[in-house]
Amino acid sequence: MKELEKTYNPSGIEGKLYEKWLDKKYFHAEPNKDKKPFTIIMPPPNITGQLHMGHALDNAMQDILIRYKRMQGFEALWQPGTDHAAIATEVKVIESLKKQGIEKEELGREGFLEKCWDWRKDYGGRIINQLHKLGSSADWDRERFTMDEGCSAAVQEVFIRLYEKGYIYKGSRIVNWCPVCQTSISDAEVLHEDQNGFFWHINYPIVGEEGRFVEIATTRPETLLGDTAVAVNPEDERYQDLIGKMLELPLTGRQIPVVADSYVDKEFGTGCVKITPAHDPNDFEVGKRHDLPEINVMNDDATINLPGSKYHGMERYEARKTIVKDLEELGLLVKVAPHAHAVGIHDRCKTTVEPLVKQQWFVKMEEMAKPAIEALKSGELKFVPERFDKTYLHWLDNIRDWCISRQLWWGHRIPAYYCDQCGEIIVSKEIPTVCPKCGGTHLTQDEDTLDTWFSSALWPFSTLGWPEKTEDLEYFYPTDVLVTGYDIIFFWVIRMVFSGIEQTGKLPFHTVLMHGLVRDSEGRKMSKSLGNGIDPLEVIEKYGADALRMTLITGNAPGNDMRFYWERVEASRNFANKVWNASRFIMMNIEKAPDAKAALSELTIVDKWILSKANTLAKDVTENLDKYELGIALQKVYDFIWEEFCDWYIEMVKPRLWMIRIRQKRLPSGR
Repeated sequence: MKELEKTYNPSGIEGKLYEKWLDKKYFHAEPNKDKKPFTIIMPPPNITGQLHMGHALDNAMQDILIRYKRMQGFEALWQPGTDHAAIATEVKVIESLKKQGIEKEELGREGFLEKCWDWRKDYGGRIINQLHKLGSSADWDRERFTMDEGCSAAVQEVFIRLYEKGYIYKGSRIVNWCPVCQTSISDAEVLHEDQNGFFWHINYPIVGEEGRFVEIATTRPETLLGDTAVAVNPEDERYQDLIGKMLELPLTGRQIPVVADSYVDKEFGTGCVKITPAHDPNDFEVGKRHDLPEINVMNDDATINLPGSKYHGMERYEARKTIVKDLEELGLLVKVAPHAHAVGIHDRCKTTVEPLVKQQWFVKMEEMAKPAIEALKSGELKFVPERFDKTYLHWLDNIRDWCISRQLWWGHRIPAYYCDQCGEIIVSKEIPTVCPKCGGTHLTQDEDTLDTWFSSALWPFSTLGWPEKTEDLEYFYPTDVLVTGYDIIFFWVIRMVFSGIEQTGKLPFHTVLMHGLVRDSEGRKMSKSLGNGIDPLEVIEKYGADALRMTLITGNAPGNDMRFYWERVEASRNFANKVWNASRFIMMNIEKAPDAKAALSELTIVDKWILSKANTLAKDVTENLDKYELGIALQKVYDFIWEEFCDWYIEMVKPRLWMIRIRQKRLPSGR
């Protein structure tokens, strides 16, 4: 038997071992009627992505579970793949083109998409190769992409089904608009960041009552230009006589009514609220109730769009300063008070989101949310830990219709066509030759693409061949456990749940195992701006993948954030060395040891003791893994190997092995 090298060198071992595993197809799974299936779907990383600590933790946890189930005899499938990441990829490609002096519009849609596919070819496999270095035992023979032929077919099928059912519609509603990315985004893509701002208190003159005003307080004076009413609470005794009266809207020459609406909190601010239906989601709803006009005062780049106005063309914050100055000169600015409030920013580019009324495609959520809520309440769906039940239910209980259209070129194009003659909308997989309403033959496809999460929501079943009734789908779906971070419950988990139930009649998984963020040693979130990010590949290169994986799992509890310490990595590396040295000791002595099939009666007390400890360890670790207590399971393995096996058992058997070696030397040759 070949003797192991004296020093453990992970860089010389892990890569070769992983390639051997791939060559031997150890990770591949196929439908097998003699085995029970166990399926985990990998959250598909973006093709713009770079492996970060969150990926490393997420995949280490999945890897433990899938290897555990393989050892138990399940036909275990870990389904991998990547996401086209519409906004992120389009931004990256645009930036790359600009460095070459090329604008997106110069190429046209088809030319730009060619560049996006080139990007996917060049960079799409990068993070997959990095996951290989991490040791992820996914079935790479089954790797999928959210825009490959099969997944695209699933997207079209779902869109058409929901449209025909009346769940998808096109309408003019208020959406979150990113002035930098120039596209709508969903509520889940808006981060709410606490910022220090101001309340500007402004007097609106009452028409026909000289010297009398209504005082409002606003954090956004620039939207005053689009006000179409002021609202008061119908039970607020202070303003009963104002309801139905008209106000002079400063700086505009328009008059607006005072309306009564229970939306207004009479204890907050002045009790009078300016209503700007085209620039605030709550005001939009008030406007619908009172049949108020919607005046959009901003262009898509957040500049003021009022021709003839002195503010026309001004950037929104520039207009704010000018408007405040003008109000002050008119004597209508009452006061400015400091006010901390939550500001919505786009999670991708960190730009402050502008609520705008736009014609967009939406998914009706009220009916689809109901079975998703019931699945959790009935116990059919389980979160680990359970505290995330509240987050899930709160989101679904308050869910709004989902805006799914994006003003991008990269992504799944909406399968809707417009008749150029009569405007009829036809939703179809292929472009119709004739308009069914007027017989026109000139039809144009919708320019928009679908929200990335629309396709990601189908991932558990689209990757297995749906809508076709494939053998893989029949055997491996529903999947079993989803492992993901708590930060994408809204983005992805909820959408997979209601999409799976709606399209297949089954939950996509029975358990969602949540993990937290990997923070730096001071507890700060890792970020480029702080410069505290740690590259997992750097850790792997220096200490090995096993040392990194062990560090991320040590002390890890479901749903909790953890801190990354280099000292822990060194301790994990030391443990790997300990295992290596123990293995080397065994391999050096295994041929000298007694027959491995020795009868129980031939075992010493020491042998029986370590076997008993090993049996207890197997039982305890099995229980921990079944309860997703990965950190506890790892600690028990660590304690057993380091203390009981290495520090005690190996030391106790050394004298016996030494005596065996002495006897073997004394035996005559050939005996």
